[in-house]
Amino acid sequence: MVSSIKNKDVAETFTDYPMEFREKLLILREIILKVAKNTPQIGELIETLKWGEPSYLPEEKNIGTTVRIHWLKTKPDQYGIYFNCQTNLIEQFKKRYGSKFSYEGKRALIFKIDDELNLKNISDCVSIALTYHLNKK
Repeated sequence: MVSSIKNKDVAETFTDYPMEFREKLLILREIILKVAKNTPQIGELIETLKWGEPSYLPEEKNIGTTVRIHWLKTKPDQYGIYFNCQTNLIEQFKKRYGSKFSYEGKRALIFKIDDELNLKNISDCVSIALTYHLNKK
């Protein structure tokens, strides 16, 4: 079940994605929302657009870093979860999951349309990002 999108601009962005990628991105969105709901220290999430991409961050400052999801016209065969490239998140994910993910530099987990999504591992990465500042302390 897809949670309703309250932010009109975010909803329109999802509508603009090709159907097959929209479905995959909505799955990632549900993972992000579920992680936040099941992790009390994250608190309420803000759902907004950053750089035209659906973005999720804790409402309270100094909890975690923004998680974005997106499909790019310039890379039409893939979609991804994007993280702040100024963090060491991708480095952490590589240590933890190695080749279980495809990575894009220091900023993203990349998926192809037919990739089997490991929801547990993706949830773990999202949790680490949304609690990033708490874990640095």
